[in-house]
Parts: sequence; C-alpha cells; structure tokens
Amino acid sequence: MSSYLDDDDIGDDEEEEEIENRRGGQMEEEDDDDFEQRVPHKVAELARASTPASIRGIRACKRCGILKTLDQFLNEGCENCPFLEMGDDPERCNSCTSAFFEGQVAVMDPRESWAAKWLRVDAFLPGVYAISVTGTFDKDMEDDLESRGIRFRCRNTDS
Repeated sequence: MSSYLDDDDIGDDEEEEEIENRRGGQMEEEDDDDFEQRVPHKVAELARASTPASIRGIRACKRCGILKTLDQFLNEGCENCPFLEMGDDPERCNSCTSAFFEGQVAVMDPRESWAAKWLRVDAFLPGVYAISVTGTFDKDMEDDLESRGIRFRCRNTDS
C-alpha cells in the first residue's frame, strides 16, 4: 500500500504550524505606527475603507451617501459624518440614513477619482457610495446640527 504522507512530511507540517504561530504572535505585538511605516499611506487608507457587510439591508447616509448595513451604522456610525452620532442609537440611525437610493460606486482613491469628484465625495474616505439618495433630515435633526454650527447638505434627489 502506498501512503500519501511519509513520516518526514508529518514533522514538516508541525514545523510550519509552529512558524505560523510565532508569526501570528509577532503581528499582534506590532503597533499601528509600525504598520503605517511599512505600508504606503494610500494602502493603509484603503484598509480602513468601509464596505457593506451584506447585500441585504443596505442603507445610505443622507449626508455623504456612504453605503453600509444598518448594523454597521449602529456599530461604527458614519466615518465621514461623525457629528451625526449614529453609533448605538437606532432611532438616530433611521433618521440619518435611507434605504432608498440609486446606484452604487466603489471609490478607492477619492482624491484621484473622477467619479468621486462627480459625486462630490472626493473629500471623504474610500468606500461604496450611492449615486443618489432619497430623503432629507427631519426638522429636529436640522435644528440640532444648525445649533451646533455644523454645515450639512443632504444628498437628496427629490424635487
């Protein structure tokens, strides 16, 4: 009978696993500064890009148009609009996002992308953006933002 593994091969697998475990331990010890020094700035920014975690239940931020699931908005808020304070507030998430949007554009390098300039998201973070979003902030939200001196403009396409 022939065997797929020789006795020597079994030892090699254990060695590879041990090496991999050591590498994993080293990676945890490295801090974010080392990561940013080793990786170009654009690549590091892409690593923080926000993409929807699922195809179902995608919502768009009414201000910037970034697309995420409701759970992502609840957990992370909107990276482009932190002043909307959506994290851990389901009611605020519902009033600041919309499930009604048209089209999607994945923007990898907002400063260089003509599509990002056309969508007016060239000052925002990399991510997936809606081409148009239906809906506006309610009056209370507008008053709150104005009282804090925050300029806003919804990406609403309704006439």
